[in-house]
Amino acid sequence: MKKLLLASAATVALAGTAFGEAHGDVKLGVILGFTGPIESLTPAMAAGAEQAMAEVSESGKFMGGKSIMPVRADSTCVDSAAASAAAERLITSDGVSGIVGADCSGVTTAILTNVAVANGMVMISPSATSPALSDVDDNGLFFRTSPSDARQGQVMTEVIMDRDIKSVAITYTNNDYGKGLADAFQSSFEAAGGTVTISAAHEDGKADYSAEVGALAAGGGDALVVVGYLDQGGKGVIEASLDSGAFETFVLSDGMVGDSLPAAIGEDLNGSFGQAPGTDSEGAAMLNDLMADVDASAPYVAESYDAAALIALAMQAADSTDPSAYKEKIMEVANAPGEKIMPGELGKALEIIANGGDVDYVGGSNVELIGSGESAGSYREIEIKDGALSTVGFR
Repeated sequence: MKKLLLASAATVALAGTAFGEAHGDVKLGVILGFTGPIESLTPAMAAGAEQAMAEVSESGKFMGGKSIMPVRADSTCVDSAAASAAAERLITSDGVSGIVGADCSGVTTAILTNVAVANGMVMISPSATSPALSDVDDNGLFFRTSPSDARQGQVMTEVIMDRDIKSVAITYTNNDYGKGLADAFQSSFEAAGGTVTISAAHEDGKADYSAEVGALAAGGGDALVVVGYLDQGGKGVIEASLDSGAFETFVLSDGMVGDSLPAAIGEDLNGSFGQAPGTDSEGAAMLNDLMADVDASAPYVAESYDAAALIALAMQAADSTDPSAYKEKIMEVANAPGEKIMPGELGKALEIIANGGDVDYVGGSNVELIGSGESAGSYREIEIKDGALSTVGFR
């Protein structure tokens, strides 16, 4: 079953536009940073979204027997103009009826305000976490299965305080995500009695971060909080810190959590720690069993599966692929009341909805949408041990 679903997703993704139109397929965009500072994370995220689409298609119960065809596009994570152009192509050329994505907060905001709202297109991001997105004028089109960084700032504070660390320096990538999370964390940490010695931005794409590390070291602190990207400047700051002996312990934001970071740096990273959205729920375990070749506990894989699943279930509930119609059903299928739906049960959910019943989609990330449509949020606490990521708890 698992291999069949993944094979179907791959086949559908490669199908041409003419094939999709001829067979009445519904197209969903998957716009993630397949190049750029989180490119090591996005293949697994895309696989999560496409797993849900394949599961829906294989059920034969979606919209009278239609299939979902994923169409990938590259957000780059950092280039707002390129991301907006890619999203425009998804809508105007590829004819998608919804978008899973984008990933990074800056490009997500750009796509939402410049493209999605203008075209009346629903977006569900699995990983855009900027608190500013909670208040964007989105005409009810934007949702996210990841929690706001206002919540992550609180969790990061708890994780640090529990280790009896009372003073930290902060380095953050100079964009919406970095600034938003750094500010949220600093406010929470200082309110809890901690001291932030310095909070300074860094630019991605530099070859040398010794100047930035010199300024951070002058501020001092028992640890360095790194709010950045594991394949870019955040990694560079850590390497420069270790080379100079400025810091030995690093607190990693969600954008820094991934296997490629300890693989690149090695055992010098041992003892560093951090957090990323995640849960030890029943749904998380079920999704991990469902996906054959992808670690579903990797950052934002479950959230990506859930984003695609919510779009499909909302379409079924609205009996329409028109975003203006099904956007009204997303909160409804995501929350109680209704029969709880886990990964691997999307066909069951589609049948319940078709028969006039209600579903409460739980999924792989323990979905509960609050406010204007964002995740209430659970986090996986990680630590680097023996040169690898290790989960040490959930919050």
